Amino acid sequence: MKSKRLVFRDVEWWISTFVFLIIVLTNIVFAMSTHREPIAQFFGIVVLPIVLYAGFYVMHLIIIPKYLKDKNVLHLILFSLLTMLITGALTGTCAAINNLGAERFFRFYLSVILLYSVYLVIANLLRKMFLPPMFKDFQLYNGIRLFMIFIFLGVFLFVSQIFVNEAILFILLLIIPGIAFFVLYNYYLLYRNKLKGNIKAYRWFLWGLLILIFLIFVIIAAENNVPEIILLGVGMIAALILIVFPLSNIVFSKYDDYRGKIDTLSVQVNQSTANLSFLRSQINPHFLFNALNTLYGSALMENAEKTSDGIQKLGDMMRFMLHENQMDKIPLTREIDYLRNYLDLQMLRFKNESNLDVEIKLSDDICEGSIAPMLLIPYVENAFKHGISTKSKSWIKINLRCLQGSVHLDVVNSIHPKKLTEDPRDESGIGLENVKSRLAHFYPQKHNLTIVANDTEHFVHFSVQLS
Repeated sequence: MKSKRLVFRDVEWWISTFVFLIIVLTNIVFAMSTHREPIAQFFGIVVLPIVLYAGFYVMHLIIIPKYLKDKNVLHLILFSLLTMLITGALTGTCAAINNLGAERFFRFYLSVILLYSVYLVIANLLRKMFLPPMFKDFQLYNGIRLFMIFIFLGVFLFVSQIFVNEAILFILLLIIPGIAFFVLYNYYLLYRNKLKGNIKAYRWFLWGLLILIFLIFVIIAAENNVPEIILLGVGMIAALILIVFPLSNIVFSKYDDYRGKIDTLSVQVNQSTANLSFLRSQINPHFLFNALNTLYGSALMENAEKTSDGIQKLGDMMRFMLHENQMDKIPLTREIDYLRNYLDLQMLRFKNESNLDVEIKLSDDICEGSIAPMLLIPYVENAFKHGISTKSKSWIKINLRCLQGSVHLDVVNSIHPKKLTEDPRDESGIGLENVKSRLAHFYPQKHNLTIVANDTEHFVHFSVQLS
């Protein structure tokens, strides 16, 4: 309710449908239990509300939405008047068959039209007063609109006493709101406290409510001198403990299960999307093209051994991307092997660059444990992509070390002005936001990522606890 605005046109329709259904079903039972002019009575208390509901449906879900879409005031007025006339004629016929006086019917029908019109005006004012940017969220607006629906529903029921009897008023204005209150009380004060392990608060709210209900019925019984009313209170307490609370708890539990499944599926979809993004963008197409050209040039000028070695490294990288990159965790040694292959190919490409100074220190210690794939390479790839210039002095320093249960990577590279022809969408070989989201998913509170840059140098420190 706080962060999302309710679709009140749907809420109003569902509530109206429920109310008219209760009215019609109750009146059918009432008509069957009496023998006074059953046909005339049927038209007055069953057909009349059905026709009135049909008019509300046409007006609320067809005419008004059409006006909101095309903003044609003339069509709104014409179709509204036509709906009012047809609905008035049909309901008036039903009232006449039920021997309802013309004055009483017109007073009722005009009251319903006025009530509906006032509701629309107030709803429009509330939208302007309580929706953002006037308020930061929808909580207050949703609460006021729901309360307003209940108030106007109560007024409508009292206005419509030509087909609404005392039983309907009791059901719609006392029993159903009472059940709704106890269900909400159970959810916010009992179920959630018990779920969080706050047993003491749960017991206070439960026994406090039951004692309060019992005392209210005792006082009513004493004032009216009818002791049997106490039994009614005991029956109400039993209904809460044995029916209302258990059934609502089942609904709440199912809702939590479904919400948990939805959250899990959302995480899986996001992870799959991130993996697909890694697969598509991890090895830059330009790098592959340049690497293959370098290997081709080496094949022409040098012996086949070096060329085959480069091709093998490239093949290992491609296999890693196609297979191990899809796993949640892989051996740390495989991640480092991928990094070594990448660095070897890059050094083959840039070995003749006189302006480039590359310093690589990869830990020779045995790096044990498992790690999520593609967490080390992004920072190294970005260094080679943005830290090299063919005209200016460039440097890249990479230091990878394994400690007990953790791995640490430091990458320092030079920074050069961006080229005017550089595609702004190609700021990095991999989206760092995707890397951060994967770190938050796989290593919450177990990683450290520090990125610092100035005019000439870019520094990255990354560490992650593997255990």
